[in-house]
Amino acid sequence: MDTQAEARPLDRRVVIAALGVTQILAWGTSFYFPAVFAEPIVHDTGWSLGWVVGGTSIGLLVAGLISPQVGRIIDRHGGRPVLFASSLFYAAGLICVGLAPALPVYLLGWALIGIGMGTGLYDAVFAALGRLYGSEARGPITNLTLFGGFASTICWPLSAFMIDHVGWRSACFIYAAIHVCVALPLQMSVVRRASARVEPKDAQDDKDRPAAPSRIENETLIFSLLALVLSISAAIGAIVIVNFMIFLQARGVDFAVAVGLGTLFGPAQVGARVVERLFGNRYHPIWTMIASCSLMAIGLILLSASFPILLLIILLYGAGYGIFWIGRGTLPLALFGPLRFPRLMGKLAFPSLIVQALAPSAGALLIETSGANATIGLLTLLALINVVLIGILWLTCRARISTDA
Repeated sequence: MDTQAEARPLDRRVVIAALGVTQILAWGTSFYFPAVFAEPIVHDTGWSLGWVVGGTSIGLLVAGLISPQVGRIIDRHGGRPVLFASSLFYAAGLICVGLAPALPVYLLGWALIGIGMGTGLYDAVFAALGRLYGSEARGPITNLTLFGGFASTICWPLSAFMIDHVGWRSACFIYAAIHVCVALPLQMSVVRRASARVEPKDAQDDKDRPAAPSRIENETLIFSLLALVLSISAAIGAIVIVNFMIFLQARGVDFAVAVGLGTLFGPAQVGARVVERLFGNRYHPIWTMIASCSLMAIGLILLSASFPILLLIILLYGAGYGIFWIGRGTLPLALFGPLRFPRLMGKLAFPSLIVQALAPSAGALLIETSGANATIGLLTLLALINVVLIGILWLTCRARISTDA
């Protein structure tokens, strides 16, 4: 058992169920927000669609900028203060969006939501679970992503229902209330106060100082490769999610059929995560990331080649993207160890979230200038490069992986 993990009196199933509910709400009121809210907001306010959807990019940008500091806070004080702040900032941002009389106030609301994203989405919660469970956190991280995979399935119809009955502004207020009255109590009840990691200042206390975790061999190279792989996968994922219908229509698919096919994306993610949950303990997390990069590349290759069975393309790509989020949390934990995991998770999240924020706009610009087919081709090339990079990462830390196995 990891001596550095926090005391854990609660059943893990209770902890993950509570955090899973809050993840559904967190993703549904941030990353998946524009899919349902954008059109009613544009219709009511007259603001441009680009700026309305761009609020998400602002949120992701803010989340990326604060992620290193979030990792340091979790490392020193545990996940409780960060998750507490997340619920409050989500609520404040949604209230600001709901009240917004003008576009600048709307974008300010997204900046506040961005702080909530940086302190409450996967990267922060993965780090909190690493602090909570130490080297045993792989299972809880995987289980948490099973809940997150249902965010769009639950929040899209719920948002549409509220917008139809009370309007988009009131829907924002209701979500804000849920963050404060449901998410906040859930998180505070299962993530207990952690003892701060205090380093003795006096030399005489050196004998009582816990041994500092040593750097691993080729750490700078391994960290850089991992950050690059995560960032490229995040960029590809962000562009594909935002422009998925456009890509299908570029392949001659009717819009109604494209929407129907799009509903399979979520189940493909969750199905792959279930497989990972059942068998993941039998292999090193780097194989999860290798599978993720390979499946995403195969899906894009088939899409680029106009493969006729679109269902297979969606299932392969969706499965790869689904387990990407598991590898994003479990691979750094396995490579760098639980002691340094919270801080390094924050540093790894920084470039990934920045890229994720900028990617949708870059993808839209590329589609406008070069067309959907050329964009698919570029994404395919990036996916293949990512397969090469994860292969290099495996070769670089192969000895360490074989030792951990």
